[in-house]
Amino acid sequence: MTAIPSLSPVAAGLGLRRALMGPLQAAAPGDFDFLECAPDNWIGVGGRFGEGLRELSAKHPLVCHGLSLSLGAVEPFDETYLLKLRRFLDEHRVPIYSEHLSYCSDDGQLYDLMPIPFTEEAVHHVAGRIRQVQDALGRRIAVENISYYAAPYQAMPEIDFINAVLAEADCDLLLDVNNIFVNAVNHRYDAHDFMRRLPGARIAYYHVAGHYDEAEDLKVDTHGAPVKPGVWELLDTACAMFGPRPALLERDFNFPPYAELVAEVATVRDTLRRHAPAEVRHARA
Repeated sequence: MTAIPSLSPVAAGLGLRRALMGPLQAAAPGDFDFLECAPDNWIGVGGRFGEGLRELSAKHPLVCHGLSLSLGAVEPFDETYLLKLRRFLDEHRVPIYSEHLSYCSDDGQLYDLMPIPFTEEAVHHVAGRIRQVQDALGRRIAVENISYYAAPYQAMPEIDFINAVLAEADCDLLLDVNNIFVNAVNHRYDAHDFMRRLPGARIAYYHVAGHYDEAEDLKVDTHGAPVKPGVWELLDTACAMFGPRPALLERDFNFPPYAELVAEVATVRDTLRRHAPAEVRHARA
């Protein structure tokens, strides 16, 4: 079996989007340390895009971030898709697979990430489904804290819900720093206090992204703008609390010149290295 690459805690990554395929294939060494793709959009893809993906994953570590498993839903998982997903992860030697702590289906795709009610019943339900996915994929997965704008029901605080799911499912956490920033503003809680209560040992990697300032008290998670100063500060705080972990810059549309994305990736890397021991800081990511 081909060895799965490991990621340095100071590795800075960039999302693999089809609009960026050309610049990513022509990237200079050091532009990024790893790539992240949504396997839902790549499984079974052939032609030049499929060949481009194979070329990139042969040169760079590839992590995967799922969009459609719908961990909080009630309908059974598509076992055929889970088999295809496992083969995809194995083929591309993927070191980390993550999904959203949400649901996105109800007798069909909703094409949005909907918040799960923060209840004990939901904890048991979604934790059981995460364990089912881990068994099917033969690996631990990470779940991402999502941004949300209205909560269907909150019998417990968001932080207690997340921690309960992580413990019962025995899975890892993809800590999205931008989502904490957005939710903290929109739902009036302290982002630093929220982070302090997370189980740092379970954090697999970080996400950072840009958002839209609809108003002073309303932020919209878009992944279509540069990272805001407050989010950079929160990434720095996360590294101070938990130590550096691999971190990914998310950008899904409204792409700037490639050099600007590389500059943001460099800021991610610089932030991670500030909190790393010297032997890690100067090692190849």
